[in-house]
Amino acid sequence: STIDGAVHDSVTTIGNYAFSDCEGLASVTIPDSVTTIGEEAFSYCTSLKTVYCKPTTPPTGGSDMFYKNASERKIYVPAGSVEAYKEKEYWRDYADAIVGYDF
Repeated sequence: STIDGAVHDSVTTIGNYAFSDCEGLASVTIPDSVTTIGEEAFSYCTSLKTVYCKPTTPPTGGSDMFYKNASERKIYVPAGSVEAYKEKEYWRDYADAIVGYDF
């Protein structure tokens, strides 16, 4: 079975390896409050297909933060921030998966 997760609205940092190997995680929502996502935070989440990342300013990222997710995984970011995410260090590794979204 798969699960949908939402990080609590008061969280500012998703630590290194926080959700690593969470194979049942299919969807996650990252709230506006997050300013940092650690290395491999969502690595090896092999069912993860949908990431909703709400901050308009891309959080500071970590290496391989979305490594080995489901092959069709999309990262939805605020529509006006697509280019900022695609250019930001570590996010640019996933540029092909970043899609604008109206939250």
